[in-house]
Amino acid sequence: MSETNTPTPGGRVVMVTTTHRVAPGLLSWPAWRTLHDADRVVCADPDHPQLPYLREAGVTVEIAAPDAHELVDATRGGRTVAVLALGEGESRLTDGLSRLAGSGRVRMPDLELLPGSYDLPGARLLDLVQVLDRIRAECPWSSRQTHEDLVKYAIEESYELVEAIEDGDRDELREELGDVLLQVIFHARIAEEDEEAPFSVDDVAAGIVTKLINRHPHVFGDAVARTPEDVRAQWLRVKAEEKDRDSVTDGVPLGQPGLALAAKLASRARTGGLPVPVPSGPGIGYGLLAMAVRAEAEGVDPEAALRAAARAYRDAIRTAETRPGTAAAEDTDTEETDPTDTRGTDPADPADTGRAAPGGDR
Repeated sequence: MSETNTPTPGGRVVMVTTTHRVAPGLLSWPAWRTLHDADRVVCADPDHPQLPYLREAGVTVEIAAPDAHELVDATRGGRTVAVLALGEGESRLTDGLSRLAGSGRVRMPDLELLPGSYDLPGARLLDLVQVLDRIRAECPWSSRQTHEDLVKYAIEESYELVEAIEDGDRDELREELGDVLLQVIFHARIAEEDEEAPFSVDDVAAGIVTKLINRHPHVFGDAVARTPEDVRAQWLRVKAEEKDRDSVTDGVPLGQPGLALAAKLASRARTGGLPVPVPSGPGIGYGLLAMAVRAEAEGVDPEAALRAAARAYRDAIRTAETRPGTAAAEDTDTEETDPTDTRGTDPADPADTGRAAPGGDR
């Protein structure tokens, strides 16, 4: 048609968008009503996940990719054309409609954007699961990893998360939370392949949901907890019932850093009402143990306190290095190197501990 010809006023083009993160067929009522009532429904993707459900509901969908001119033409006589948008959007079509509208030579139909379904909170986690599924299947490095192989990355990422929190860097915090989350999803993906006791990320999530609900009866039940102390006491009581442990020290990981281990044991003894004297003996270890127990009793995290002091020590070292006349100021390359160590020379080498491996990418 000539651009001087104009469609009859009252026509509509409705772009119906959906998200793949919501089960197909779950559309908003306005979307269902528009698709049912439209004079024409078009979709460029013959494999669009909504098509079977629309056909089952009696909506005829034409597999077609009209351009902007054709779409405007289709609204002649006040007709409504609904476009079931592709997952990646309809930039070709929307750009074409924008150009027509901006030309001033075509009377445009009403243009509407109608979200048919919305992402729910946490929906992007589905993307992470899908991406990792593909990486696990197709990546030569990731497909060979085991739980044991990834342990070092879980520890490393946890410490980097702690550092981001202590630094107060919000961007770094977001990134490090993502790296820790990756470890969880990666381990769950590996667990699916176990022949004897497989489980999935859904089982992991279901387990923690059940645990949280059980340990928060003041939120999900009739229990009353008015203070943080009440909540903690209730948590410990419910946890003890769940675990049926013989000792308050059961479940304390002995592989954690020494100060944190000492403080955790002191906390368990204190909350268990056990007045256990702190062992004494020769050597600095017993002195550190006593200091960690004292810190826990005073509400101080000894690990965090030592890290803060170590940071101050690091800053003092850096200051000393810049003073004229010091060996460090004259020669900053004091680190010994191993000529046989080739790690870091190839950025694609997963053995490079400088964050090249997918399990520990910063």
